[in-house]
Amino acid sequence: MPFALHLQARTAQVAAELARAMDAPGQDLAPAALAIARVEYPSLDAAPYFSVLDDMGREARARLVRHGAPHRDAVRVFNEYLYDEQGFAGNRERYEDPRNSFLNEVLDRRTGIPLSLAVVYLEIARRAGMHVDGVNFPGHFLLRVHGGATSGDLVIIDPFHGGAQLSEVDCRELLRQHVGDDAAFDRTLLEPATRHHIVVRMLVNLKRLYVRMQSFPQARFITDLLLTVDPSAISELRDRGLLAYHLNDFGCALRDLEEYLRLVPKRSEPPVDQLGDGSSEESGVTEDDEQRDHNQIWEHVKNLRKRVAGFN
Repeated sequence: MPFALHLQARTAQVAAELARAMDAPGQDLAPAALAIARVEYPSLDAAPYFSVLDDMGREARARLVRHGAPHRDAVRVFNEYLYDEQGFAGNRERYEDPRNSFLNEVLDRRTGIPLSLAVVYLEIARRAGMHVDGVNFPGHFLLRVHGGATSGDLVIIDPFHGGAQLSEVDCRELLRQHVGDDAAFDRTLLEPATRHHIVVRMLVNLKRLYVRMQSFPQARFITDLLLTVDPSAISELRDRGLLAYHLNDFGCALRDLEEYLRLVPKRSEPPVDQLGDGSSEESGVTEDDEQRDHNQIWEHVKNLRKRVAGFN
Protein backbone atom coordinates (compact mmCIF):
# COMPACT_ATOMS: atom_id res chain seq x y z
CA MET A 1 0.00 0.00 0.00
CA PRO A 2 1.46 3.39 -0.97
CA PHE A 3 2.11 5.84 1.84
CA ALA A 4 0.13 9.08 1.89
CA LEU A 5 1.97 12.23 0.87
CA HIS A 6 0.09 14.37 3.38
CA LEU A 7 1.95 14.28 6.69
CA GLN A 8 -1.04 13.90 8.96
CA ALA A 9 -2.60 11.16 6.85
CA ARG A 10 0.72 9.31 6.77
CA THR A 11 1.08 9.21 10.54
CA ALA A 12 -1.09 6.15 11.14
CA GLN A 13 0.56 4.25 8.27
CA VAL A 14 4.07 4.88 9.54
CA ALA A 15 3.06 4.15 13.12
CA ALA A 16 1.70 0.77 12.03
CA GLU A 17 4.88 -0.04 10.10
CA LEU A 18 7.02 0.97 13.07
CA ALA A 19 4.93 -1.15 15.44
CA ARG A 20 5.43 -4.20 13.20
CA ALA A 21 9.18 -3.58 13.12
CA MET A 22 9.32 -3.29 16.91
CA ASP A 23 7.26 -6.45 17.41
CA ALA A 24 9.42 -8.54 15.08
CA PRO A 25 11.69 -11.13 16.74
CA GLY A 26 15.36 -10.33 17.22
CA GLN A 27 17.05 -6.95 17.51
CA ASP A 28 17.06 -5.81 13.86
CA LEU A 29 17.12 -2.02 13.64
CA ALA A 30 16.93 -1.35 9.91
CA PRO A 31 13.16 -1.97 9.50
CA ALA A 32 12.35 0.48 12.31
CA ALA A 33 14.91 3.03 11.11
CA LEU A 34 13.57 2.94 7.56
CA ALA A 35 10.01 3.25 8.85
CA ILE A 36 11.04 6.42 10.70
CA ALA A 37 12.57 7.74 7.48
CA ARG A 38 9.07 7.91 5.99
CA VAL A 39 8.55 11.07 8.03
CA GLU A 40 10.50 12.81 5.24
CA TYR A 41 10.47 10.20 2.47
CA PRO A 42 6.94 8.82 2.00
CA SER A 43 7.81 7.09 -1.29
CA LEU A 44 10.92 5.41 0.09
CA ASP A 45 11.58 1.92 -1.28
CA ALA A 46 13.23 0.13 1.64
CA ALA A 47 14.25 -3.01 -0.28
CA PRO A 48 17.42 -1.58 -1.91
CA TYR A 49 18.70 -0.46 1.50
CA PHE A 50 18.24 -3.90 2.99
CA SER A 51 20.19 -5.22 0.00
CA VAL A 52 23.00 -2.71 0.59
CA LEU A 53 23.26 -3.79 4.22
CA ASP A 54 23.22 -7.47 3.21
CA ASP A 55 25.96 -6.93 0.63
CA MET A 56 28.17 -5.02 3.03
CA GLY A 57 27.58 -7.61 5.72
CA ARG A 58 28.71 -10.39 3.39
CA GLU A 59 31.77 -8.44 2.34
CA ALA A 60 32.69 -7.63 5.93
CA ARG A 61 32.32 -11.29 6.89
CA ALA A 62 34.59 -12.26 4.00
CA ARG A 63 37.21 -9.77 5.19
CA LEU A 64 37.11 -11.18 8.70
CA VAL A 65 37.49 -14.74 7.41
CA ARG A 66 40.24 -13.78 4.99
CA HIS A 67 42.24 -12.03 7.70
CA GLY A 68 41.63 -14.84 10.14
CA ALA A 69 41.09 -12.10 12.71
CA PRO A 70 40.96 -13.26 16.31
CA HIS A 71 38.16 -11.72 18.33
CA ARG A 72 40.02 -8.65 19.53
CA ASP A 73 41.33 -7.89 16.03
CA ALA A 74 37.90 -8.25 14.44
CA VAL A 75 37.04 -4.65 15.39
CA ARG A 76 40.14 -3.33 13.63
CA VAL A 77 39.43 -5.32 10.46
CA PHE A 78 35.76 -4.35 10.49
CA ASN A 79 36.58 -0.67 11.06
CA GLU A 80 39.00 -0.64 8.16
CA TYR A 81 36.27 -2.02 5.92
CA LEU A 82 33.49 0.29 7.14
CA TYR A 83 35.37 3.57 7.54
CA ASP A 84 38.45 3.34 5.30
CA GLU A 85 36.99 1.39 2.38
CA GLN A 86 33.29 2.23 2.52
CA GLY A 87 33.96 5.82 3.57
CA PHE A 88 31.53 6.25 6.47
CA ALA A 89 32.35 9.26 8.64
CA GLY A 90 30.76 11.53 11.21
CA ASN A 91 29.25 14.69 9.76
CA ARG A 92 31.07 17.32 11.83
CA GLU A 93 30.43 20.21 9.43
CA ARG A 94 26.64 19.83 9.29
CA TYR A 95 25.83 17.90 12.45
CA GLU A 96 22.31 19.37 12.67
CA ASP A 97 21.34 18.35 9.13
CA PRO A 98 18.18 16.21 9.50
CA ARG A 99 19.47 13.85 6.82
CA ASN A 100 22.06 12.63 9.32
CA SER A 101 19.26 10.93 11.25
CA PHE A 102 17.68 8.94 8.41
CA LEU A 103 19.15 5.53 7.59
CA ASN A 104 18.55 5.81 3.84
CA GLU A 105 20.43 9.11 3.70
CA VAL A 106 23.26 7.82 5.89
CA LEU A 107 23.73 4.85 3.57
CA ASP A 108 23.54 7.06 0.47
CA ARG A 109 25.80 9.85 1.73
CA ARG A 110 28.08 7.77 4.00
CA THR A 111 27.79 10.29 6.85
CA GLY A 112 25.70 10.78 9.95
CA ILE A 113 25.60 11.40 13.69
CA PRO A 114 26.79 8.92 16.36
CA LEU A 115 23.44 7.15 16.65
CA SER A 116 22.74 6.73 12.94
CA LEU A 117 26.30 5.57 12.26
CA ALA A 118 25.92 3.13 15.16
CA VAL A 119 22.81 1.69 13.52
CA VAL A 120 24.79 1.11 10.32
CA TYR A 121 27.63 -0.42 12.32
CA LEU A 122 25.30 -2.73 14.26
CA GLU A 123 23.37 -3.89 11.20
CA ILE A 124 26.47 -4.68 9.14
CA ALA A 125 28.35 -6.23 12.06
CA ARG A 126 25.43 -8.53 12.81
CA ARG A 127 25.37 -9.69 9.20
CA ALA A 128 29.13 -10.23 9.37
CA GLY A 129 28.77 -12.52 12.38
CA MET A 130 30.10 -10.09 15.01
CA HIS A 131 28.36 -9.54 18.35
CA VAL A 132 28.24 -5.79 18.85
CA ASP A 133 25.87 -3.95 21.21
CA GLY A 134 24.74 -0.36 21.32
CA VAL A 135 25.49 1.75 24.38
CA ASN A 136 22.93 4.43 25.27
CA PHE A 137 25.64 6.73 26.63
CA PRO A 138 24.50 10.24 27.63
CA GLY A 139 24.98 12.76 24.84
CA HIS A 140 26.96 10.50 22.49
CA PHE A 141 25.87 7.03 21.43
CA LEU A 142 28.58 4.35 21.65
CA LEU A 143 29.10 0.66 20.85
CA ARG A 144 30.63 -2.22 22.76
CA VAL A 145 32.23 -5.56 21.91
CA HIS A 146 33.25 -8.20 24.41
CA GLY A 147 36.71 -9.65 24.49
CA GLY A 148 39.21 -6.80 24.46
CA ALA A 149 41.45 -5.18 27.01
CA THR A 150 39.84 -1.76 26.75
CA SER A 151 37.57 -0.87 29.70
CA GLY A 152 38.03 -4.23 31.39
CA ASP A 153 36.66 -7.02 29.23
CA LEU A 154 34.97 -4.64 26.80
CA VAL A 155 36.01 -2.75 23.70
CA ILE A 156 34.11 0.55 23.69
CA ILE A 157 33.76 2.01 20.21
CA ASP A 158 32.93 5.54 19.06
CA PRO A 159 31.01 5.12 15.77
CA PHE A 160 31.24 8.84 14.99
CA HIS A 161 35.06 9.03 15.05
CA GLY A 162 36.03 6.20 12.75
CA GLY A 163 35.34 3.43 15.22
CA ALA A 164 37.93 4.73 17.70
CA GLN A 165 38.35 2.55 20.78
CA LEU A 166 37.75 4.38 24.06
CA SER A 167 39.24 3.70 27.48
CA GLU A 168 37.25 4.24 30.65
CA VAL A 169 39.12 7.53 31.08
CA ASP A 170 37.92 8.54 27.60
CA CYS A 171 34.35 7.66 28.56
CA ARG A 172 34.57 9.73 31.72
CA GLU A 173 35.81 12.72 29.71
CA LEU A 174 33.06 12.23 27.13
CA LEU A 175 30.48 12.24 29.91
CA ARG A 176 31.96 15.42 31.35
CA GLN A 177 31.81 17.13 27.95
CA HIS A 178 28.16 16.29 27.38
CA VAL A 179 26.68 16.36 30.88
CA GLY A 180 28.99 18.64 32.85
CA ASP A 181 31.76 18.59 35.41
CA ASP A 182 29.49 17.25 38.14
CA ALA A 183 28.47 14.16 36.15
CA ALA A 184 29.15 10.92 38.00
CA PHE A 185 30.50 8.11 35.84
CA ASP A 186 29.12 4.64 36.49
CA ARG A 187 29.90 1.50 34.53
CA THR A 188 26.17 0.87 34.18
CA LEU A 189 26.31 3.68 31.59
CA LEU A 190 28.11 1.14 29.37
CA GLU A 191 25.37 -1.49 29.59
CA PRO A 192 23.95 -2.72 26.26
CA ALA A 193 21.00 -0.86 24.80
CA THR A 194 17.94 -2.70 23.55
CA ARG A 195 16.24 -2.06 20.23
CA HIS A 196 13.57 -0.15 22.15
CA HIS A 197 16.20 2.12 23.75
CA ILE A 198 17.81 2.84 20.39
CA VAL A 199 14.58 3.56 18.51
CA VAL A 200 13.30 5.84 21.27
CA ARG A 201 16.58 7.74 21.20
CA MET A 202 16.37 8.09 17.42
CA LEU A 203 12.88 9.56 17.74
CA VAL A 204 13.74 11.89 20.62
CA ASN A 205 16.75 13.21 18.67
CA LEU A 206 14.50 13.94 15.69
CA LYS A 207 11.83 15.59 17.81
CA ARG A 208 14.36 17.94 19.38
CA LEU A 209 15.81 18.76 15.99
CA TYR A 210 12.41 19.53 14.47
CA VAL A 211 11.45 21.69 17.45
CA ARG A 212 14.64 23.72 17.07
CA MET A 213 13.84 24.11 13.37
CA GLN A 214 10.25 25.06 14.29
CA SER A 215 9.08 22.23 12.05
CA PHE A 216 6.14 21.56 14.35
CA PRO A 217 4.11 19.25 12.04
CA GLN A 218 7.07 16.88 11.78
CA ALA A 219 7.72 17.14 15.52
CA ARG A 220 4.11 16.17 16.23
CA PHE A 221 4.48 13.25 13.81
CA ILE A 222 7.45 12.06 15.86
CA THR A 223 5.52 12.30 19.14
CA ASP A 224 2.89 10.04 17.60
CA LEU A 225 5.63 7.53 16.78
CA LEU A 226 7.07 7.81 20.29
CA LEU A 227 3.66 7.04 21.76
CA THR A 228 3.39 4.08 19.39
CA VAL A 229 6.71 2.70 20.63
CA ASP A 230 5.97 3.51 24.29
CA PRO A 231 2.31 4.26 25.09
CA SER A 232 3.28 4.89 28.74
CA ALA A 233 5.49 7.88 27.78
CA ILE A 234 3.17 10.45 29.32
CA SER A 235 5.59 13.30 28.63
CA GLU A 236 5.06 12.68 24.91
CA LEU A 237 1.33 13.11 25.41
CA ARG A 238 2.06 16.52 26.91
CA ASP A 239 4.48 17.44 24.12
CA ARG A 240 2.02 16.36 21.43
CA GLY A 241 -0.55 18.64 23.04
CA LEU A 242 1.86 21.57 23.12
CA LEU A 243 2.81 20.99 19.49
CA ALA A 244 -0.87 20.87 18.51
CA TYR A 245 -1.26 24.19 20.35
CA HIS A 246 1.58 25.67 18.26
CA LEU A 247 -0.25 24.44 15.15
CA ASN A 248 -3.57 25.98 16.24
CA ASP A 249 -5.13 22.52 16.45
CA PHE A 250 -6.87 23.51 19.65
CA GLY A 251 -9.20 20.52 19.97
CA CYS A 252 -6.35 18.00 19.84
CA ALA A 253 -4.21 20.18 22.09
CA LEU A 254 -6.94 20.32 24.72
CA ARG A 255 -7.53 16.57 24.58
CA ASP A 256 -3.86 15.70 25.06
CA LEU A 257 -3.10 18.29 27.74
CA GLU A 258 -6.20 17.44 29.78
CA GLU A 259 -5.27 13.77 29.63
CA TYR A 260 -1.71 14.59 30.64
CA LEU A 261 -2.85 16.59 33.68
CA ARG A 262 -5.20 13.79 34.64
CA LEU A 263 -2.42 11.19 34.54
CA VAL A 264 0.48 13.21 35.95
CA PRO A 265 -0.12 15.85 38.63
CA LYS A 266 3.43 17.15 38.16
CA ARG A 267 5.71 16.90 35.19
CA SER A 268 9.03 15.05 35.40
CA GLU A 269 10.64 16.00 32.08
CA PRO A 270 11.07 19.35 30.27
CA PRO A 271 8.19 20.07 27.87
CA VAL A 272 8.78 20.49 24.18
CA ASP A 273 8.84 24.28 24.55
CA GLN A 274 12.02 23.92 26.59
CA LEU A 275 13.79 21.02 24.89
CA GLY A 276 17.53 21.63 24.65
CA ASP A 277 20.10 20.58 22.11
CA GLY A 278 20.16 16.96 23.23
CA SER A 279 23.76 17.17 24.36
CA SER A 280 22.79 16.38 27.93
CA GLU A 281 20.33 13.99 29.46
CA GLU A 282 20.41 15.83 32.77
CA SER A 283 17.67 18.47 32.87
CA GLY A 284 18.77 20.24 36.08
CA VAL A 285 15.08 20.94 36.76
CA THR A 286 14.13 21.90 40.32
CA GLU A 287 10.89 21.14 42.11
CA ASP A 288 9.90 24.81 41.76
CA ASP A 289 10.51 24.56 38.01
CA GLU A 290 8.28 21.48 37.87
CA GLN A 291 5.43 23.24 39.63
CA ARG A 292 5.83 26.34 37.48
CA ASP A 293 5.67 24.36 34.26
CA HIS A 294 2.74 22.33 35.55
CA ASN A 295 0.93 25.59 36.25
CA GLN A 296 1.77 26.84 32.75
CA ILE A 297 0.24 23.74 31.20
CA TRP A 298 -2.86 24.24 33.34
CA GLU A 299 -3.08 27.81 32.03
CA HIS A 300 -2.84 26.45 28.48
CA VAL A 301 -5.74 24.12 29.24
CA LYS A 302 -7.92 26.92 30.61
CA ASN A 303 -7.23 29.08 27.55
CA LEU A 304 -7.91 26.15 25.24
CA ARG A 305 -11.23 25.43 26.90
CA LYS A 306 -12.31 29.00 26.21
CA ARG A 307 -11.16 28.81 22.59
CA VAL A 308 -12.84 25.48 21.94
CA ALA A 309 -16.05 26.64 23.64
CA GLY A 310 -16.04 29.68 21.37
CA PHE A 311 -16.00 27.43 18.30
CA ASN A 312 -19.15 25.56 19.39
